Amino acid sequence: MSLIGNILPVSQITLDLEVGSKKRLFEEAGLLLENTTGLSRAAVFDCLFAREKLGTTALGHGVAIPHGRHAEVQAITGAFIRLKEAIDFDAPDGKPVSLVFVLLVPENASGAHLEVLSALAGKLSEKSVREQLLAAQSAEEARRILTE
Repeated sequence: MSLIGNILPVSQITLDLEVGSKKRLFEEAGLLLENTTGLSRAAVFDCLFAREKLGTTALGHGVAIPHGRHAEVQAITGAFIRLKEAIDFDAPDGKPVSLVFVLLVPENASGAHLEVLSALAGKLSEKSVREQLLAAQSAEEARRILTE
């Protein structure tokens, strides 16, 4: 199984989420991960918000990979969220973001998360992958696109 496949169960994929800001997105990501992993929503929110304050995690082309380290995280975990309407993310290209991959790693994680970040950035930099994700009809289909 791929690096992405190892950290992304179907239960951690949400399509067409309605939020109007990064803050609301991080709150919803916290709720999603609390329901599927048992991490507290506050821990997820605080972790993502603290990292975002250091600089945007948007890559451009409508993609962002908000990520962070936290003591509550036992193993690298991810969540994919497709937004119903793109939101401002201070992206380098100025474009709003609608494809979001949340990545959380243990506080003392080694370089494994960098491999995952690199794999994600590579995958999401492909125009055909972004187009397929925008058109995906189900969480299962989105997971297949991200992991193949």
